[in-house]
Amino acid sequence: MQRLLRVNWAGRGWWRRRSLLALLLATLSVSAVAQRLPVLRQIDLPHPYYYREMYLPQLTSGPSSLAWSPDSRELVYSMAGSLWRQTLGTTLARQLTADASYDYQPDWSADGRWIVYTSYRNDALELWVLDVASGAHQALLRNGAVNVEPRFSPDGKRLVFVSTALNGHFHLFTGDFTDGKLLHVAPLTGEHSSDLPRYYYSAIDHEISPVWSRDGRNILYVSNRNHIYGTGGFWIMPAQPGAPAREIHYEETNWRARPDFSPDGSRLVFASYTGRQWHNLWLLPAAGGDAIAVGYGDADQLSPRWAPDGEHVAFVTNRSGNTEIGILQIPGGQVTSLVTAQRQYLGPVGTVHVKVHDRNGQPAAARISVTDGRGIAHAPADAWIHADDGFDRKERPFEAHYFHAPGEATLRAPVGTAQVEVMQGFERPLQRRTVDVVAGKTTEVDVSVDDGRWGVPAAGRWVSGDVHVHMNYGGIYRSTPAHLLLQEQGEGLQLIEALIVNKEQRFPDIAYNGRGLDPVSQPNTLIVFSQEYHTSYWGHLGLLNLDGGIILPGYAGYPNTAADSLYPSNTDVADLAHAKGGLVGYVHPFDTPPHPFDKREPLTNALPVDVALGKVDYIEVVGFSDHRSTADVWYRLLNLGFRLPTAAGTDAMTNFASLRGPVGMNRVYARVGTGNLSQAEFASAIKQGHTFATNGPLLGFTLAGAEVGDEVQRPPGKMTFRARLDSIVAVDHLDVVCNGKVMHSFIHGKAIAHGEFRGTVALERSGWCVLRAFTDGGRYPVLDNYAYATTSPIYVTIGGTKPKSPVDADFFLAWIDRVSEATAAYPDWHNADEKAHVMRNLQAARAVYEGLR
Repeated sequence: MQRLLRVNWAGRGWWRRRSLLALLLATLSVSAVAQRLPVLRQIDLPHPYYYREMYLPQLTSGPSSLAWSPDSRELVYSMAGSLWRQTLGTTLARQLTADASYDYQPDWSADGRWIVYTSYRNDALELWVLDVASGAHQALLRNGAVNVEPRFSPDGKRLVFVSTALNGHFHLFTGDFTDGKLLHVAPLTGEHSSDLPRYYYSAIDHEISPVWSRDGRNILYVSNRNHIYGTGGFWIMPAQPGAPAREIHYEETNWRARPDFSPDGSRLVFASYTGRQWHNLWLLPAAGGDAIAVGYGDADQLSPRWAPDGEHVAFVTNRSGNTEIGILQIPGGQVTSLVTAQRQYLGPVGTVHVKVHDRNGQPAAARISVTDGRGIAHAPADAWIHADDGFDRKERPFEAHYFHAPGEATLRAPVGTAQVEVMQGFERPLQRRTVDVVAGKTTEVDVSVDDGRWGVPAAGRWVSGDVHVHMNYGGIYRSTPAHLLLQEQGEGLQLIEALIVNKEQRFPDIAYNGRGLDPVSQPNTLIVFSQEYHTSYWGHLGLLNLDGGIILPGYAGYPNTAADSLYPSNTDVADLAHAKGGLVGYVHPFDTPPHPFDKREPLTNALPVDVALGKVDYIEVVGFSDHRSTADVWYRLLNLGFRLPTAAGTDAMTNFASLRGPVGMNRVYARVGTGNLSQAEFASAIKQGHTFATNGPLLGFTLAGAEVGDEVQRPPGKMTFRARLDSIVAVDHLDVVCNGKVMHSFIHGKAIAHGEFRGTVALERSGWCVLRAFTDGGRYPVLDNYAYATTSPIYVTIGGTKPKSPVDADFFLAWIDRVSEATAAYPDWHNADEKAHVMRNLQAARAVYEGLR
């Protein structure tokens, strides 16, 4: 049971890694297929969506990590992919590195001679060192791994850092530092496998965020050893390989504690969100004990470093939305900002001014990407830079980076050629411009987002929405509805469902609970606050358009907590949501096709249970999952006569610097009326199935004159259809699928992006038809594993009969039996009545499928 639960509670990250592996194996057999693979593939951990953003360094236009000079008069910090040096009390930042790399996490040696840092290049995070006097820099460690958080020992003779060189997991390593060289590198900690049923984390314990004690004898670090949840507590050990360690403090540190000793060695400063929604600064006795807060506010205070003089702590904050450096006085508590008004570059730079407008010449918000000839990204000093979480190495040396702008953007870039890309949704092609950047000059770039524009290839008014967005979710930035509106407009969306959800023990956007339609919304650009119910045992639910507050605690089945019971199940939560006037959907359901007849594979997802019981209003066929695997289950449900429309959601954490795609990467188009858009009208269109879901291709489909979501009632025989396609990328497949079978394929050979097709299908039994389009592999600028789109069904009733599929009924009977077996064996019910209630619901659903055999 423990092993079963551990695998299941690994959450969608475990399934996603399986899906990526399956996709890779499939694409390797077709040499022409583009291979979008994860960034930093050498990390063997579940759920990269979290550790990549909250632990690994990311490109930001503002500061992201810092260190003090030995005399406490200067800071060195990472900003815009380079290292910069700035004296306190001044506004001039001097650039220290400007390679074909992104440089992060500096640490300054006590003698002032060296700065060690992490450099993202060569598809790895390597350790480099800078000679402060000469400006020369060189590689310290090139092992092809992810090497982060380097820290000098107090005497400058050793380094400790975190590396994945040992089996792809985060462990501590040390080496001897001599005259700019790193020698005798060896692991300080080894691998230890835990038997705990961890949630979103590996069974292998990790060790991160090391810091030397002030006497150089010990190393303090963060580890999840002996804990089920999160990144763990503070441990300390002698600075010798294999030495015993002891835990001195535990709380959920969420990848971001990054403790640092006071100069006298008596205290620790670290970032914590204990009892709050944001990380603030806290102090702890060096030997352990109770922590006290020294930082406050509704913004993050991260990466703290204590000044050698003992009087100040510098940190990175997102109080303005973007990142900046704050300096806390200790004692005293006064916080000042390190303001950067001027930048002194190592080499010649010029200015790029991008203006984006619509067909009427008015400024238009858009997504913009600017890269120089080396593939290095550049952005305005105040822009939120976002990075793709995967890419094709044959296309580019680094993952794509982009930012959103309200109509124009001004930035600095090195002299030479630069490529500017502008995109606004799926109804306009990607615009590319190659420009020359001239030293001391401004290069003007003028782009119309309406060049080559096409409409949705179907009758009526179609508007697009992303029904699965998280505004704040532990990311680098601090978002607000106003900034979310900029992202929405830049992606050409008309509606966003901003889902409030827990991140460990907190709800980052709980302040918006009960708000519904946000006041920043404009007549046809809406932001609506709703909820994701976050229970990985049963599957996650989207609860849209709730009237009133969210449903709490917001999750169930969390071992070792007061929410460890499997009650309420998703069935009960759906009833609560419907009582609040909400829509209920299953979100990011499957990364691989479920196999209910294979008892070796864990299966607890309750989608077929709640569909049978009439609790589900939509399914995210296009979402943070494998679209084809989800469609396989969806088709089986449709074959049994269930009317289940599709929606789509990106699961975008919009305050992340690194994410799997911007808001609206996965979106649903809904057919609505001609007046101002309302959230109720959009929700009604989803429930009625007047939708198609897509991450790029736009579809139009009619059958016997019926539109998507409607019903055709005919005798057996042929029916005419019309299919249309307009897509930002060429697709390899465009199919009419009826009752789970491909009836017509319109592409044979060369991929196409636009087309109109007519034909007939012969249907002898009741069921459904959809139009779908997809690619065999990744295709930029779609930032998903592959392009995919599908309409909701057009339902077909032949001779007044109901759809019937005994094979699919048996499939779901086996599924519910598997769920029932796991649920009956679950040990952590609060009482017998809860268990009996849930088991009755499972049996009621089973009876429905028995009746459909």
